[in-house]
Order: sequence, then C-alpha cells, then structure tokens
Amino acid sequence: MNFDGRKYVIITFMLLVGVIYTVRIFYMQVIDDTWTLRAQEIAEKRQEITPPRGVMFDRKGRKIVSNRTYYNLMICENDIKHLDTAAFAKLIGWTKPEIRNRIYQIKKGEGTYTNPQNGKVTSNYQSIRKYPFIKELTLEEISKIAPHLEDFKGFTEQVTSMRNYPFASGANILGYLSEATREEIQQDRFYKPGNNIGRSGLERFYEKELRGIKGIKYIVTSAMNNAIESYADGKYDTMARQAPPLRLGMDMVIQAYGEKLMRNKKGCIVAIEPSTGEILSMVSAPSFDPNLLVGRRNISLNYPKLATDPNMPLFPRPLQAEYPPGSIFKLVQALIALQEGVITPESAFPCDKSVVGCHPGHNARNVAEGVQYSCNPYFYAVTRRIIQQKVKKGLYADAEYGLNKWFDYMQSFGLGKSLEADVSGQRPGVIPNAAYYDKWYGHHRWAFSTIRSISIGQGEVKLTPLQMANIAAIIANKGWFYTPHFVRSIGKKGALPPYRVKHRTKVNPMHFAPVIEGMRRVVNEGGGTARSARLDNIIICGKTGTVQNPHGEDHSVFIAFAPMDHPKIAIAVFVENSGFGGTWAAPIASLMIEKYLTKKIKDKAKEKRILDAKLSNIKELPQAIIAPVQE
Repeated sequence: MNFDGRKYVIITFMLLVGVIYTVRIFYMQVIDDTWTLRAQEIAEKRQEITPPRGVMFDRKGRKIVSNRTYYNLMICENDIKHLDTAAFAKLIGWTKPEIRNRIYQIKKGEGTYTNPQNGKVTSNYQSIRKYPFIKELTLEEISKIAPHLEDFKGFTEQVTSMRNYPFASGANILGYLSEATREEIQQDRFYKPGNNIGRSGLERFYEKELRGIKGIKYIVTSAMNNAIESYADGKYDTMARQAPPLRLGMDMVIQAYGEKLMRNKKGCIVAIEPSTGEILSMVSAPSFDPNLLVGRRNISLNYPKLATDPNMPLFPRPLQAEYPPGSIFKLVQALIALQEGVITPESAFPCDKSVVGCHPGHNARNVAEGVQYSCNPYFYAVTRRIIQQKVKKGLYADAEYGLNKWFDYMQSFGLGKSLEADVSGQRPGVIPNAAYYDKWYGHHRWAFSTIRSISIGQGEVKLTPLQMANIAAIIANKGWFYTPHFVRSIGKKGALPPYRVKHRTKVNPMHFAPVIEGMRRVVNEGGGTARSARLDNIIICGKTGTVQNPHGEDHSVFIAFAPMDHPKIAIAVFVENSGFGGTWAAPIASLMIEKYLTKKIKDKAKEKRILDAKLSNIKELPQAIIAPVQE
C-alpha cells in the first residue's frame, strides 16, 4: 500500500479545513458585523441596575444633598410593532415631526464606528438597545403616560433619580451632574447612554465614591425577545449597592448665613476648623441655588444665563481668584523674620513715611504693635532684613539668596502652590522666587529695593482666599495645618489619606506668640484696625488688609481666628471694591464667628448694616424650576 500518498492526502485535507475555518473566523470577526451585533444582542439579556447616587450630610448630620425620583421614557426600536405615531404623539404632547426628529437625534448622538480592516462605517446605534426617549419626567408626568404604554410596544418607563439640594446653598462646593458623553462612556464601562456624571465640585472629585456599585439581573427571553423569567431563579443576580454617604465638615447653616451676608456683594468667605482642616464654609459671591443645574432641562435653561452673567456666579472665587493679600501678608513676614533671627519680638522700626506711605498716629515699638497698627514702614524694614541678610558678596547675589530662602518659607505655609483640597479647579497663587524676577529684570539685576512691594502683600504676590484662611488656621495652630478639605468621612472610613497628614511650617511654634498678641490687639484694643470685629464674650484675633486695586475701589480683606485660646474657627473674608478692610470684611467675619460659636447674633444693628449693604450691582439670578416630586 502507498502510505506516503495517503499521508499527503490527509495532510492536504487538514490544511484545507484549517484554511477554511481561518477564513470563516476572519470573515465573522472582521468583515461581517452581523455576529458582533448578535453577541451584543445576547449581552442585552444581562440587565444592569444603577443604584441611587450617594447622599451628603453636613457636620451636624443634616442631609444637604439627596436624590429625588424621576422617570425616563425609554425606546427600543426592535420592540416597536405597528406604532400609531399620531396616537403616541397625542399621548406625550408632541407632534409627529418631533417624534421622528427625536429618533434621528438618538441615532445621530451615538456616532459611527469605522472598521480599521475594511474601512466600513457603521452606526454605533443598536436597535436592540433601550435609549432614553424623554428624560427626567416627574411622577405626575409619567403617571399620565405609563398606563397607556401597553398600546405602544417598544416604549417603557425607567425609574431614575436626580439630585436635590434642600438648603439651596453651596453651589460652588457641591457642583452639579450632567449626562455622560460618548467619550466618557467609551472610557468607563460603568456609564451607559443617559447616565449622569459629576461635572464640578464635590460631585466631580468624589465621582467614583458617589456612584455606587451596579447590580446585575439576568433574564431568559422568548423567541419574540420578551422577558419571561429570571435566569436560574436569580441565582446569579447581584443587588445594586448605593454608595456610602459623604459626611462633610461643612456647617450648612453657617454656609447659608455667609451667602446671605454676601448678597449684593462680590467676594468670598472661607472658614476652616484649625484642629482638623475641615472647611466649615466656602462662600463665593454672588452665589446661586444649586437646584438651577439639576437635570438636562434646568441646565439647558439656566447654565447659559449663569455663564454669561458679568458678575460670574459660576466662578469659584475662593479657589480660583488670585488676589494680592495686602496687609494680612505682614503676619507671615513677621514669623519668617523671627525664625531667621533678623528681628526679635521687641524690634522697633520708625514709621518713616518717606520710605513707604502709612496712616498717621503711631510708632511700632515691637512686633505686636507693628501688627496692631499695620505699619507699612515697619514691615518694609522687616522684609528687607529677610531678603538682604548680607551673607553673600554683592547686593544682587545677597537678594537672590534671601528671596529664595523667603520663598521656601512661603511654600511651607502652602503658598505659591495648590493646597490640593478635595474639590477641583484650584489655583496656586503667585509667590515669586529669584528665577521669577530674573525673567523680568535679568540675572543679578534686581535687589530688595526693586521688589519691596512684596513686604506689604502687593506687587507680584497673589493668594487665593482658601490660602488666606489657611494662614489664619496655621497661626491659630502655632505653625501646623492639615490640608483644607470638605469630606471628613466616606461612610465610616474617615477622610482620604492626604487629609490626615499634619504639615508643619518652617517656623518654630515659639515665634507665634507676639504675632498672635498683635492680632488680638487689632480687634480688641485702641489703635487696632478691626474694632468693628470685636465681640463681647469671644476674643477674636485678626488682621485687616486693604488691597490696592488699579481698576477701581480697593478691596477689603480680613483674616481671623477665635477664640484666642483653643481656636475653633479660622476665617478669611474678601470683599471686592469695598475699601478699607475694617469697614466690611472684618464685621462680616465677626458675624460668621459669632453665628458659628454661639448660634445667635447679639448686635442686630451690625448684622442689619451688612445685610442692607449693596456694594456691587448684582442682578437677580434665575430661580430653580424643578417641580416638587417624591423622595
């Protein structure tokens, strides 16, 4: 027998079968999209259940972000049988062209896919999948539609939820949600068409913590694609799990009170608990009701109005506005000089107005009085000693050395860099070093006399209001701080690890006493610049600032902490275009402190003066239109 001939026949047959299978598999996977669609169709029997989004509570246990039930009217093209378009249009209150246009928009919104092998372009739209046809229907609206859906195969109701903000405050903190884009859906399989995602604020920063864990339900379908039973009696189904709540350090009553005080004003308030770094309040004025940006309909109606408002209510001033700090910066200058040993607590400098302008009637004999009187020539002399220490040969080399050392101190206070709080969109401010001035003037072509405006918090120096409040917290703590943050606990797990780390400045705690004493005198003794912030039963330590503004009226700024012993609140208030720091910012801060520590206000006249003040031409913002629905 010719076994060699048979062997070649068998080998040829096996190779031929292999080639046929390879070609067939290539055709099925690359050329023919039918099998891909079939696999997707089978996958649709695996239904995902989206849990309600995690809620938020303030430090007193008040629910400040919750969910309200809404409904989507869903469409599945494959399930539509003999649609009576006229009757359906009458049911939902649309016209027939509007229905056709909506279907077109759904298909168009899914985009297209180009097969890289053959260049074939196909739509990402899948007729077997359910898509939102009408979104965000209230209980009242869906109640008029749902009983009649059995007459319109292919249309079903879907329960969904949207955010609700009971206090109507904290918009720039809490943020808002909007529908996930096609790119976001492609990047993260958690999201499906119609799902919402955090766009700003805490909603964005804690998106993964808030969205929860989806559940899965497997169903068995008939030949007509109708669900007839759970697969394996639900053995493989999983429950959707709502995310644990976020528990904030913020006090929503204080937040709402701050927004009330800042009506008809532009600026901000930031309050921090010094011992924890938890942000108690962060007001950006003008503010707006966060319910204005709940849901697609509200966003499309209100976002353009907010975005084009000349007073910029969407601009988060506490995080992104970079202001010259003015005289509050003198506190940090004094601390650095004491640490460097270029002054002592008893160092005196004359109020020489030929050097730099100052208000009359004082001569600071020590650091405490320098702070109390906010003497410009005093801190000009203090900062010159920091920058020009005569440790390097030549005036310019010495200034370079001194400024870089000064810069390192400033960085230890969290200045000139983002504080990395748990909310998106922070700016770092500006703290210049030698390289910064080299770009402007050239290497070794500048000295302290060139940059002297930094000594009183003007010139190139800029801070965010969050950084200003953190300076007050650092001084209250005598040299250390936790990174400011909103969320004190995710469920029962506590804050995120970065917010449990204690940061220490390069200034020894022993040097804070004279500065704190000066801050006490600013508020509580004659000659102080913030007598309007004084409270009868609480010792406030503070510092005013009047920030020069080349574009109009000066800005009013004040930072403080209280009580002097065992501080519980540190605060910064910045009021744009309002003049002297003691006139507006200081009394606003004292009202916030009193409200937080005592829960009431004694000086009603002071409160009324602030509430009645119209320091900016703020037009009335739109009102939320969300209808009341069930929780």
